[in-house]
Amino acid sequence: MATRVLDLTETLYDYLLANSLREPPVLARLREETAALPMARMQIGADQGQFMRLLVELIGARRILEVGTFTGYSSLSMALALPADGKLIACDISEEYTAIARRYWAEAGVAERIDLRLGPATETLDGLIANGGSGAYDFAFIDADKTNYDSYYERCLTLLRQGGLIAIDNVLWGGAVADPADQTPDTLAIRAINAKVHKDERVSISLATVGDGLMLARKR
Repeated sequence: MATRVLDLTETLYDYLLANSLREPPVLARLREETAALPMARMQIGADQGQFMRLLVELIGARRILEVGTFTGYSSLSMALALPADGKLIACDISEEYTAIARRYWAEAGVAERIDLRLGPATETLDGLIANGGSGAYDFAFIDADKTNYDSYYERCLTLLRQGGLIAIDNVLWGGAVADPADQTPDTLAIRAINAKVHKDERVSISLATVGDGLMLARKR
């Protein structure tokens, strides 16, 4: 029987990065600046950013939704894979952290591709739906407050075209999802969205062991 999941030691992870990662210098600088922040754990890893860039390229995405932007590493990663006329709508509530994102978007020359919407993401997504955006987007990345994951998923699914892809972050939650003793609201919310997507016949799915777990759902 093949090994189900490798024990990703620091040595092996360093090897992975050395033989896979092609991180543009602007992304590396953003990652390093973010690493010094108190909430640095909210940032995705460089290998996950590269994986998401590849997904954007593979599906030929031109319009992207991002729910949860933080300092902009994920949005910058994806925007770099968009065509010049592509557009990414970034939803967040923090002016402080997204100010860092704006600096790096500008430095990378992709600021015109990213439309930052500050405010509750559910309101932003509802506004896009109300304005005729249903079925107009190719890719959605959800990485925000876990207790609203279901709300974000439903809205993004409405906004995605047939064949569009949703990526939901942190779905393994450091292993807590498999610990019955953990009944915290975030863990319960992640368990619920995993169970829901698993049974959702509207999508084809795969839960990938990338980063802290990445649920991929393709709209049928």
